[in-house]
Amino acid sequence: MKSIFINETKDLVGKEVELFGWIHVRRDHGKLIFIDLRDRSGTIQVVFVPSNKEIYELAKTLRSEWAVRIKGKVNPRPEKMINAEIETGKVEFEPSELEVLNESLTPPFALDTNGLEIGEDSRMKYRYLDLRRPRMAINLTKRHQLILHIRNWLDKEGFLEIETPILTKSTPEGARDYVVPSRLYPGKFFALPQSPQQYKQLLMASGVEKYFQIARCFRDEDTRGDRQLDLEMSFVEREDVMAVNEKLLIDLVQKLYPEKKIQEMPFPKITYQEAIDKYSTDRPDIRKDKNDPNTLAFCWVIDFPFFDKTDNDGWTFTRLSQNL
Repeated sequence: MKSIFINETKDLVGKEVELFGWIHVRRDHGKLIFIDLRDRSGTIQVVFVPSNKEIYELAKTLRSEWAVRIKGKVNPRPEKMINAEIETGKVEFEPSELEVLNESLTPPFALDTNGLEIGEDSRMKYRYLDLRRPRMAINLTKRHQLILHIRNWLDKEGFLEIETPILTKSTPEGARDYVVPSRLYPGKFFALPQSPQQYKQLLMASGVEKYFQIARCFRDEDTRGDRQLDLEMSFVEREDVMAVNEKLLIDLVQKLYPEKKIQEMPFPKITYQEAIDKYSTDRPDIRKDKNDPNTLAFCWVIDFPFFDKTDNDGWTFTRLSQNL
């Protein structure tokens, strides 16, 4: 019998299936023992009854985070017991086999919360436990869905996915070099490229006029969470680049986050100077109702200055995307 994800049980009422997962919660109600079995797709309620004595006695020993295999039948929940808050809330599991795959010590912190009340050091020390948390599983799933959506969408638009080199010869510029020693050439070092423009120019000159990559940003500086998608195009105007990105963002929100509403389409355009004068930042929050978390208000900030005056009456590149 092939094992399935727990969230698939909602469509398998009356079927015999095999589930693998962790004991999320155990509740002993005297004659009945309930457990919530969890895998990364969700949880399902398993009901142990005294009539199946062998399994029932083993169920008494179950504790949180034990890994188990359970075979049994998917049943509809009684009408009054339906849990509308979970995907499998209309079904429950009647076990016919139970196997403890691995016991667990008591976890150092609760896994049935969002984890925000726990110190970051503890969460990192026990990362393998923290990632079992439903909130974290949802985050990983959403990231996968988002990147898959971007890849498929750009593929249909004629873009190639190309990964440019991560290690290269040092090309010093403003940021500190992020170096990696070479085992084969003692005393020599690779560096993470600080001038990826050379790869972009190489590909453009080679006739690859539309490509993208899901960027990996390694730098000896603060993490840049907004540098994930690298998208390059040749033979285009500014409006062409803006149009592709706008269509992608709209499609992504409508397909993956239908509960969210985009305030204005097409996206409004404001100049850099207007953004600074009105909002004091080049990344303004233009939502009309800032109390509504499901409202998204995209805008294009255009006409950025290229250079700033220095203290020595010279010129330097503008440092963009900083709050003023």
